[in-house]
Amino acid sequence: MELSVIIVNYNVKHFLEQCLHSVLKATKMVSSEIFVIDNNSVDGSMQLIKEKFPQVHLIENKDNVGFSKANNQAIRLAKGKYILLLNPDTVVEEDTFTKIVKFMDEHPDAGGLGVKMIDGKGNFLPESKRGLPTPWVAFCKMFGLSKLFPKSKKFGKYHLSYLNENEIHQVEVLAGAFMLLRKETIDKVGLLDENFFMYGEDIDLSYRITQGGYKNYYFPETTIIHYKGESTKKGSLNYVKVFYKAMIIFAQKHFSGGKANAFSLLLNLAIWFRALLSVLKRIINRFFLPLLDAVLIYAGFLLLTPFWEKVRYESGYYPPDFLQWVVPVYIFFWLAAIFFSGGYKKPVNLLHVARGILWGTIAILLAYSLVDEEYRFSRALILLGSVWAVISLIIYRLLFHKLKWKAFGLDIKRSKKIAIAGHPAEAARVREILQQTRIKSEFTGFISINESDRGEQYIGSLNQLNEIVRINRIDEIIFCAENISSAEIIRAMLELTSLDIDFKIAPPESISIIGSNSIHTAGDLYVVHINAISKPANRRRKRFFDFLTALTFLMLSPFLVWLFKKKGRFLKHAWQVLLGQKSWVGYAEPAESTSELPAIKPGILSPADMLENLSAEPTRNNRLNVLYARNYSVLTDAEILLKGWKNLGK
Repeated sequence: MELSVIIVNYNVKHFLEQCLHSVLKATKMVSSEIFVIDNNSVDGSMQLIKEKFPQVHLIENKDNVGFSKANNQAIRLAKGKYILLLNPDTVVEEDTFTKIVKFMDEHPDAGGLGVKMIDGKGNFLPESKRGLPTPWVAFCKMFGLSKLFPKSKKFGKYHLSYLNENEIHQVEVLAGAFMLLRKETIDKVGLLDENFFMYGEDIDLSYRITQGGYKNYYFPETTIIHYKGESTKKGSLNYVKVFYKAMIIFAQKHFSGGKANAFSLLLNLAIWFRALLSVLKRIINRFFLPLLDAVLIYAGFLLLTPFWEKVRYESGYYPPDFLQWVVPVYIFFWLAAIFFSGGYKKPVNLLHVARGILWGTIAILLAYSLVDEEYRFSRALILLGSVWAVISLIIYRLLFHKLKWKAFGLDIKRSKKIAIAGHPAEAARVREILQQTRIKSEFTGFISINESDRGEQYIGSLNQLNEIVRINRIDEIIFCAENISSAEIIRAMLELTSLDIDFKIAPPESISIIGSNSIHTAGDLYVVHINAISKPANRRRKRFFDFLTALTFLMLSPFLVWLFKKKGRFLKHAWQVLLGQKSWVGYAEPAESTSELPAIKPGILSPADMLENLSAEPTRNNRLNVLYARNYSVLTDAEILLKGWKNLGK
């Protein structure tokens, strides 16, 4: 056997499904086996694999044992000449495995290999090629020198940014997201070090490979998508701590005493420095906007007060205390009202800001009517100040939003203009999924794969993507993975990187559409909204309904049993429901995709019992199951119970 593919999964079911579809296509030309090690996921990943990918070797852990230990479990069982450690949030090209195996066969000195990786928007991921994080390299990375001087061989060693990303290079460190290893090399240098729970294990193994006399290669002649951040959230303080502590383990393991201590000190300083930056960032994010609002409103009163004095009274009419003490109290009322109105939540909602100022003005006027006459300065100035606050706060938010300052991003629910690339039947299926999600979108049209794709809704073909995007002002393209190869999808993404456009991939026979806009955020996932029945409140209501009705039926059983031919079966069902073994209503059978629905107890009846004299059709029943799960109500259970009454003794 040539290749063993090993994937460690933890609660990323939809990404795993997409990854496995691409892996299966890529293994057609290479003798291979696929392992999935699940670290105790709770999102239905295991049911998905058992139902849709029975050919996969599945290892189910009862705990989250970490990345290294999980990979080692499969490596010990692997029979392939080469072993590929692959992240679940990746998509490979159809010829990826053929190319990498051929390269390794032609280069017997190669112990490991990594490939060119792009994110969900088609941008090159710099961690595709990396250097060894020596104290100097780590210093340049942590303090931004590598970013300031990316083409410098002295400062740019962390991501080897001075090397051409489109040429084959010998590198020091491989990325754990796609790490091809020669089995012979692993037997010599050892498995992944299980002291690394997450992060650092790829650097450690890469270093041991080079120490064992082998070479690591960066191979850009095939490209994969790596959504990056689905299994773990990058950029958080916790991530920084875990990553740098992994680096400390690496330093203590491989560097000599003085060097290791210096590196550990540097990394600990980096952890505290990043923690300080994180705290400062949170403080600024939380208080910057209210402080700016306060300054702007106060500046308005500095202009409005003398203006109103000239119009109505005389210069100096209002005492100094008015601006020193009273106006700050007004501002406090307005800011508090904006806060409670939701005006400081992000993204910014301008209506909430205006509503907060209105509430604040009402509160100020009420307080104004209750205080002594000596503290009542001018209702007119309160009203003028409120008008100034509304106008100024909204205008500067709009201005900063226009300048694309992230802190001032507005909550503008603009519809995304979406095009779907695929053959008619699959494209129509994906469009139906899109309509059932909560995404506000505007369907622009279908994109044809070949000349057989015809119809009024087709606006162009794949080789016209640039023109389609520009002319129709497309915001997002969804590729149907059943009709389009991963290689074609990746090629299209790379061609359109200069345009501000998002990409999604719809795996075949799935109710999810997957993509990612940034390597710093979790990927976008469009899923049919089917979580209503999974809400704890709905589960409690369903169980209470089952218990109450079952108890009632049992109490009235001396009379009710005569309504059923199989009296014992009716009593058995009532007891099963009362004890919580079953529910009166479950999913309809046969159900081809219940793994993608929230788990519920087996039912005596199903949504199909509402439809009389209809044979069981999988497609219809699956649709009924989705509707039942998504829009659950106790009243629905009651209706099904009444209409399916005669089947309670079946």
